[in-house]
Amino acid sequence: MHRLDGAAGGGQLLRTALSLSLVTGEPFEMDDIRGNRSTPGLRPQHLACISVATSVADADVEGDYEGSSTLQFVPDGIRTDAVEASVGTAGSTTLVSETLLPVAVALDDPLSLTVTGGTDVRWSPPADYLRYVKRPLCATFGVEFDVYVGRRGFYPAGGGRLAVRIKPASPTPLALLRRPQLDEVRVHSVASESLADASVGERQVEGVRDALAGADVEVPIRSSVSAVESSSPGTGVVVVAQSGETVAGFDAYGERGVPAEAVGREAAESFLDWHRGDAPVDSNMADQLLVWVALAGGRARIPAVTDHVRTNLDVIRAFGYDVRLRNGEGACEPEPGRVVVERVE
Repeated sequence: MHRLDGAAGGGQLLRTALSLSLVTGEPFEMDDIRGNRSTPGLRPQHLACISVATSVADADVEGDYEGSSTLQFVPDGIRTDAVEASVGTAGSTTLVSETLLPVAVALDDPLSLTVTGGTDVRWSPPADYLRYVKRPLCATFGVEFDVYVGRRGFYPAGGGRLAVRIKPASPTPLALLRRPQLDEVRVHSVASESLADASVGERQVEGVRDALAGADVEVPIRSSVSAVESSSPGTGVVVVAQSGETVAGFDAYGERGVPAEAVGREAAESFLDWHRGDAPVDSNMADQLLVWVALAGGRARIPAVTDHVRTNLDVIRAFGYDVRLRNGEGACEPEPGRVVVERVE
């Protein structure tokens, strides 16, 4: 059984451990979960991740309760029965789905997951990031899944519904080292129907366009605006950068007292920060790609080495995958903007 220290990490550490346990069939025990956080232990969102993993693997689990600092997870194969989970209020449905995506490499038949909770909430990728960024990027190395947003869920009430259908996959090694020339930018803006009279969705797009115009981004900028039914009012915007087959995404959420145009500018500024560098993927995707480098091999250039990256690598290595960081030019110490993550064969 793998012994993992959960003190330095957060939910990503747990999701990675669950994913790799499902794929390898190897059990783990994680201690001091989120021990360095102000609210240590498992939270409802983490319990939802454990719940879906338990259902898929018919696992024996100990410590799966709110506030628990220790989790023992012993999987017993992979089942492809449809899985349903509730995160509770506005917990992130997209982060729960992230737990199961790597299981694609171990599937014989498609696996369907439906999660209720928050589809567009802070500190997690929005549903449109999963749909318009991660899905097409994963397809470039042979991992395919479908994403359906049945209903949007904003903070605090949640009530959203996200369905993901994961197909069996035999991924090819990643080759994400260079960013092709930027082809176009797409802006996906969403706002509750209750905010339609204030044209919030349209104004978020205007904020993006104004920021990009001031930065002389000379590519086509396409946009879509959706007014959606939801239990709580809310807004969000995702800026998608298409460079050849490579996709990167940058999001921002609205909040009371913040002009819609400022929300659009926030997402645009995140895009511009990335655009000034040379990494093909965005910083959020960098954390998530580590597991795929472990499972499929290959190499990917990431924007920076964050604490999330380092703790994720610790878990990946504990499961026996030799994944390393190096400078893009071959030096031993990784430098910001030139970091390559690779699996050593």
